[in-house]
Amino acid sequence: MISSEQLYLIAAAALVTIGFYAIGRSPNLMRKLLGINVLGNGIFLFLISVARPPGKSDQSPDPVPQAMVLTGIVVAVCATAFALTLVDRYRAATGRLTLTETDDYA
Repeated sequence: MISSEQLYLIAAAALVTIGFYAIGRSPNLMRKLLGINVLGNGIFLFLISVARPPGKSDQSPDPVPQAMVLTGIVVAVCATAFALTLVDRYRAATGRLTLTETDDYA
């Protein structure tokens, strides 16, 4: 039988895999940004799943990973807002939401 910690770890691994796939395969900037957010959520879920000592479900979880996740969520929201602003400015300047190899970044 799968414990709740193992189920969280499997879900975290799935989210990280989906996030990396979206970042690597899609040329669309919005999909890349969504992939980064899914990847970050997978990492947050992993940190929460390792917060409780293994095999000791009667003990309270360690508060340090929980504080790290809470801080990470706040930082992720701010970084997402900034990235959305950059994507909007890129779209306004070029008229598209995809990156190509011929873009001049200078």
